[in-house]
Amino acid sequence: MRFEFTRMVAHWAGYSDPGYLSFIEDARPEVVQVGFYGAHFWGLAHTPQFKGYPAHFPVRGLKECGDWFGNLNRELHKRKAKVVGHINVKFLVGDPDGEDGPRGFFKFYRELWDEKEMGPKPVEDPLELLEKNADGSLIVNHNYRIGGMAEYWGCLLNPNFQAVLKVWVKRGIERGLDGFVINYFYRHNCMCDYCKCSFKEYLNGRFGTGQLSERFGITDLASHRFKEIVGWHNPKETTPLRIEMLRFSQFANKRAFDEVFVEYGRSLKPDLVLSQWNHLGNFSQINGDERCLLPPDLWGKNEDYLWYSSGGSANFTVLKEGYLGEITLQARYVRGAFEDKPFTFGKYEITRIRVAIAELAANGGAPMGFYTRFTDPAARKEIVRYYNFLERYDQIYRANKPHAEMLLLFPRIEVHEGNVGPVETFKKIGKRLLEEHTLFEVIPDDLARTDDYTRHQKVFAFYPSKIEYEKRQIRLSRFEAPETVRVSASAAAQGDEIDIHFVNYNREEPTKKRSPGGGIKDEKPIPVKEIKVSFVLPKGERVRRIEFITPETPEPKQLRSTTAGGRVRFRIPEFLVYGVARIWMKKGTVEKLR
Repeated sequence: MRFEFTRMVAHWAGYSDPGYLSFIEDARPEVVQVGFYGAHFWGLAHTPQFKGYPAHFPVRGLKECGDWFGNLNRELHKRKAKVVGHINVKFLVGDPDGEDGPRGFFKFYRELWDEKEMGPKPVEDPLELLEKNADGSLIVNHNYRIGGMAEYWGCLLNPNFQAVLKVWVKRGIERGLDGFVINYFYRHNCMCDYCKCSFKEYLNGRFGTGQLSERFGITDLASHRFKEIVGWHNPKETTPLRIEMLRFSQFANKRAFDEVFVEYGRSLKPDLVLSQWNHLGNFSQINGDERCLLPPDLWGKNEDYLWYSSGGSANFTVLKEGYLGEITLQARYVRGAFEDKPFTFGKYEITRIRVAIAELAANGGAPMGFYTRFTDPAARKEIVRYYNFLERYDQIYRANKPHAEMLLLFPRIEVHEGNVGPVETFKKIGKRLLEEHTLFEVIPDDLARTDDYTRHQKVFAFYPSKIEYEKRQIRLSRFEAPETVRVSASAAAQGDEIDIHFVNYNREEPTKKRSPGGGIKDEKPIPVKEIKVSFVLPKGERVRRIEFITPETPEPKQLRSTTAGGRVRFRIPEFLVYGVARIWMKKGTVEKLR
């Protein structure tokens, strides 16, 4: 059965605060994404840096911190929340050796691995688990320098490293987790034997000898020596072979995900909740998005919800330039690609708390992905207010479907061929449709079916060298609203209600341009005075009543309306950030109002 939820919180920091559990009691999220069970935990919980980035562990020591998380999970379960733990699958902080011996992950593996707790080590030397350069040296970075330590990478194609991950999964489940959100699904330019052999097997299964020679200049695959097997790369520097390398990388990571979490993890706990923490930004493709080249039958398969990060691309506004700092288009893409199952976005938004919650709720997502700063009293108040609103009107959000009059196809077929040009056109059209307040949804073009075309008034479809607009007489809903407002619509699961969502991005901006602000004190929303609505009713439907609700005034307000020519017209009263017009309908001419 599908796992449905509408409200979640996620924390990498602050979760040991004395007020955390009382915040959970007041906000009542259904999913709490908290705690660490992968490489961050095993590599850092025992170090002097345990309190710092990324995990901000509450206590030092593998056993001590593990026990602390086990107790936290029990307390969250008492508050009726599902607990999903973070598990970093390959980002390893540490030093293999030095004046003080091994540090970080390497100290854990060499000296702190407890065979009574974890079973025997898959291999004796941890260096055998890592990604390697073509010359056999280890791939190493020095970006974070946590405690002065370097960063190494486990190879997800290495079965011995997969065995390590399975141990970590088992321990997380034993500590009471309901599921995992899995991050760092990157495959770098690893040239270890496992990667080289697997890539050749991939090419051999995908192309014949003649195709290998014609497309890539590979005359003898068995003896061919690859200079690189890249993952993400600059789309301007791509080639047909590089696209296959990236596609192979994403297929391989998906196989590792299935092996470790789906097959093994769910063998221990059949209802294990699973999600990947992936990145989209402003629709980065080929140089971003961990599954941009996966086919529809693998995209999101076996995941209960999706987590996407928009990074710092949408946590500020430049209203004079029409930049609202929104993820509306991204949310509609993920919703369409995931066929309306739950998803969220990590927006790195510490200031516009209300709008971050509202835009996800309005577009089928589960607020909110990150930075629910409950220790700020003003932020806590609004989070609780908005979450309680979503809970009160749960029937609007749970398992709803988009109500759209137009369809914008995402050009995934072109991306799979290495062409990202149409993505820019897609973004421009999407922005225009949002500014015109049209009701549209997004579906990837390799997932769209015939009925997706026929049930919409207009379709924006991408083809190899052009965009074709479907030409027919159309009747669209109209909204007289400021450009700083976004409009969307959803059909409630019970089937007799359509809800129109309004999200207002207008605000007093910080003095410094493009500033994300310093917290909710800088959100400063400016209310919308009035919006005029002319909504096209579904064929054969008549209006029973219309109500308007907002988190600030949750008691429903009856709206007057007129109906003529298959349209219902009404006005939306003033609201601050988020409002919903609930339209109940009936078929025929006589039906008792509920």
